[in-house]
Amino acid sequence: MKHDLQKPPASSFERIEIDSSHAERISKPSLSFWQDAWLRIRKNKAAIVSMFILAFIIIMAFVGPMISPHDSETQTITHANLPPKVPGIEKLGIMNGVGTLAGKEVDLYEMKKVDTYYWFGTDGLGRDMFSRVWEGTQISLFIAFVAALIDMVIGVAYGGISGYYGGRVDDIMQRIVEILYGIPTLVIVILMLSFMDPGITAIIIAITITGWIGMSRIVRGQVLKFKNQEFVLASRTLGATDSRIITKHILPNILGIIIINTMFTIPTAIFFEAFLSFIGLGLQPPDASLGTLINDGYKLIKFQPHILLYPSIIISLLMIAFNLLGDGLRDALDPKMKD
Repeated sequence: MKHDLQKPPASSFERIEIDSSHAERISKPSLSFWQDAWLRIRKNKAAIVSMFILAFIIIMAFVGPMISPHDSETQTITHANLPPKVPGIEKLGIMNGVGTLAGKEVDLYEMKKVDTYYWFGTDGLGRDMFSRVWEGTQISLFIAFVAALIDMVIGVAYGGISGYYGGRVDDIMQRIVEILYGIPTLVIVILMLSFMDPGITAIIIAITITGWIGMSRIVRGQVLKFKNQEFVLASRTLGATDSRIITKHILPNILGIIIINTMFTIPTAIFFEAFLSFIGLGLQPPDASLGTLINDGYKLIKFQPHILLYPSIIISLLMIAFNLLGDGLRDALDPKMKD
């Protein structure tokens, strides 16, 4: 059985001409390293949520004391140990000013004839916990960021010099690091604070005495890795100075590692400051930080749990958010993690 095959008309065929100048054109727009990193970190939902949480806490640390109707240092003994009470929310049965007295739940605001609201309640001296919590967060964040900045500067400079010049310079500098690393940090902190008055300056100095060691080791390893790469050797052959090689070629390649390590240093500094304040070596009353507030709250956890609750929630959110953001930045800034 034969089938009649009809030849398609010539008009069905069209000659396609390709311009040689566009033959290898890349249609997708080129992205810089930071643009590519931002696109990848946007895919990490945990890192994005952490960024919003950190932004909210940092903003509230500065705005919170200003929007509060009460001052953080004003003591009103008749308003002492009041539970939280928030307008509107009190109708839902929570944060309504009801506390336990002699085993019975009573409205402490009505009993003490208090006609104002304390959003986070008050402490044993009648001070507003809302203002104190956010001012304490502000101080803890300030100590952590300053300590992390100092650690980064000292660690990058020390590790960079040690790794780049190598030889005897590296041997001497690394022996110093090993001596400092072998001494427990808490011992150094206690010795430092025994010669200084407890306060913000003392805590920052105590944290930064040995805090830069981890950063210096990481930077030294990265510099040792890159200083013998071909592009560095080519730059040195063309007559580039050591300072130009470090600032223009090596430092940009290890900047991602520095940022990631700094993001993990900040929560460590926050926790260490809280620990020092908790054991009585940090800030002294009436100054407040997350550590001092937690120290005050755990003593009254059975009777006034709100004093411990709010600073504990904030320090937990800070620790978790910074670590999740650090993980996200590690994945975004590491070229090996590209999908």
